[in-house]
Amino acid sequence: FFASLLVSITLFMAAIFGLYSSSYGGDQLQFDIISFGKSEDSGGYFVESDLKRSLDTNGDSKTEAPRLAYLISGTKGDSQRMMRTLQAVYHPRNQYILHMDLEAPPRERLDLTMSVKNDPTFREVENVRVMAQSNLVTYKGPTMIACTLQAIAILLKESLNWDWFINLSASDYPLITQDDLLHVFSNLSRNLNFIEHTQIHGWKLNQRAKPIIVDPGLYLSKKSDIALTTQRRSLPTSFKLFTGSAWVMLTRPFLEYCIWGWENLPRTILMYYTNFISSPEGYFHTVICNTEEFRSTAISHDLHYIAWDNPPKQHPLPQG
Repeated sequence: FFASLLVSITLFMAAIFGLYSSSYGGDQLQFDIISFGKSEDSGGYFVESDLKRSLDTNGDSKTEAPRLAYLISGTKGDSQRMMRTLQAVYHPRNQYILHMDLEAPPRERLDLTMSVKNDPTFREVENVRVMAQSNLVTYKGPTMIACTLQAIAILLKESLNWDWFINLSASDYPLITQDDLLHVFSNLSRNLNFIEHTQIHGWKLNQRAKPIIVDPGLYLSKKSDIALTTQRRSLPTSFKLFTGSAWVMLTRPFLEYCIWGWENLPRTILMYYTNFISSPEGYFHTVICNTEEFRSTAISHDLHYIAWDNPPKQHPLPQG
């Protein structure tokens, strides 16, 4: 399964320490992006042929290094940290989308855009994009999922060549180089999804699944916390609920399924999670674990190293 001792050691270290260090936890919807560089006609996007290509491809037979697609999200005051994270994970083979939410002032969003536009490497390689349409994103709310799905839809719509999707915050920082990361994953099956997950049982079902929340980011123009209603709902009977880390590394075929959902399960689960507490920690997990085609591809690890206070607080400790 592993091609070299280096790969084995690196994967072992990744399993213990993670590939990314996170010191924050937080992450929008419109189809506008700004792409810097020369314009290029993609020649159209054909769903049937691309689905067949993605699903029929055996990742074990590939020798070429994979291509990764990153979403880096931030809010007010995060523009410099977003650029720091972008530069740290940058590689010409990869694709990058940046989103700064509506809480950030227009000047800061413009500064981020100009920083990307004025970088000679980004301009030459043409693989960094900034979402032009900013939206409110509520911590633990479904607007975080909306932002992630929008970025994925853009990557699919533009027919960009990538194998795995990774979501990061402005506070994430890689613990290994992109060359090492691509080398490790060039020896792995392209069908593996890295998503920490566990089924919700017992009292957690009553505490997390029955309450109904409302995300103000869906209808207000000013950021505020999620609102908890007094109503409660029954548990779903057509699928089981799973939870885990909001940080994921997911394959293109699985995300195509989430976007197009040819038997409607991803959309059904998405509607359910619209009123769910901490929906970013459950949506992809519930979809993949309830889909026979992808269930066996889920590796329960988020490839992150996170340092917590003792006892843990709402956000992790910053890394030095």
